[in-house]
Amino acid sequence: MAEIPQYSLSRSARMVSIPAAHAGRRAVGAGKVAFGKDSDEAKLEAQLKTAAQLFRVMGTLKGGAMKLGQIMSVFESSLPEELVGPYRESLSKLQDSAPPMSKQSVLKQMKKNLGDNWRDRFLVFNEEPAAAASIGQVHKAIWKDGREVAVKIQYPGAAGALIADLNSISRLARFIGLTIPGLDVKALVIELKARVVEELDYIHESRAQKQFANAYEGSKDFFVPHVLSATPEVMITEWVDSRPLLEVINSGTKEERDKYGLLLLRFLLSGPKVAGLLHCDPHPGNFRIMPDGRMLVLDFGATAEFPDGLPASMGQLLNIAMQGDQAGVVAGLREAGFIKPNIELDASSLMNYLAPFTEPTSVEVFQHSRAWLQDLFAKTADPRNPDWSIAFKINLPPEYLMIHRTWMGSLGVLCQLESEFSAQSEFRSWVPGFTGALSQVN
Repeated sequence: MAEIPQYSLSRSARMVSIPAAHAGRRAVGAGKVAFGKDSDEAKLEAQLKTAAQLFRVMGTLKGGAMKLGQIMSVFESSLPEELVGPYRESLSKLQDSAPPMSKQSVLKQMKKNLGDNWRDRFLVFNEEPAAAASIGQVHKAIWKDGREVAVKIQYPGAAGALIADLNSISRLARFIGLTIPGLDVKALVIELKARVVEELDYIHESRAQKQFANAYEGSKDFFVPHVLSATPEVMITEWVDSRPLLEVINSGTKEERDKYGLLLLRFLLSGPKVAGLLHCDPHPGNFRIMPDGRMLVLDFGATAEFPDGLPASMGQLLNIAMQGDQAGVVAGLREAGFIKPNIELDASSLMNYLAPFTEPTSVEVFQHSRAWLQDLFAKTADPRNPDWSIAFKINLPPEYLMIHRTWMGSLGVLCQLESEFSAQSEFRSWVPGFTGALSQVN
């Protein structure tokens, strides 16, 4: 297999958009002329071909493009069904798999990170990957003491691709700031770059994973594999037999959907209190189901330190919003840095904009669904809606960047699962300052 080229997101975006669009137009024309299909059938066929091409291109590019594809796959639940339907399967593949790198590259990475005699550490090393994702792939092996282990190997060039993407964003920061006056882009990009650099360092990830593994040792709900060894580009952990959460999303029973939606949110919210860390990458590929029913949690490259738990202001603001205190919400968001001093906005529109955050915790039991999320995003994304401009007036303080990423990502997965449970109870248990008092909304 030839070595997979590494590209920055800027080039990959051009490769995805231009060929895919042209392929779609060619396929539609071919469908009508050559096969006599009606326009709807031909259009659907073209969309399916485009979706497959999207997966191939974004998968092989890895780096920033692959990461973007995984984010898209989580947020597909917020898009209209007629738009995202043909792309759902291809986007879902990006959550848990990608085309692998060559065997030659695997062996080079192992030698580079573990030395010429790296095979002496293993009784068996499978050169075929067991899984492949955004910046690395996993191989199953048998450690020198007989234990089954997972060997996570970073793709050559993945670090450079992601850093190049962020540098491109940095150069656009001033322009973005002009179009979104409420956002402090420069501070946000600095924080984002710092977090991404950490995510690329497997030694940093191994420390976070050890912290989580020790904190959740003996949990009846969760299991985090222990780390055996780590270098900047190779990490070796316990191997755990499991099945992907994606199976529950695609074909799980209501009982499974409710259970694992609850456990997903519980793990994310409890991390700061139990381990002093927040797991910040909640796409389904990082959560799996063990034979005994526990949730296996993987990939701790993206984490944020919260040694004292989540900020109390988060829970307090939710309480104020649930009580319908619009003035209090505006004042609280200003104080926390979400609204810059020079920005004026409509309080009623702001409350509508915050609905994805407030509605799940405002009732005792909440039903997450694609339809609910699609409806909310359709309103805030429609320029004809008065609430639309709010998005350009809200700032994201750097210290809330990873919380926001986690919160929005988890909402996407919960709506893919269509899970029903008490989010309010989980927030009451794990978020300081949140009392869970019911709002007056029926």
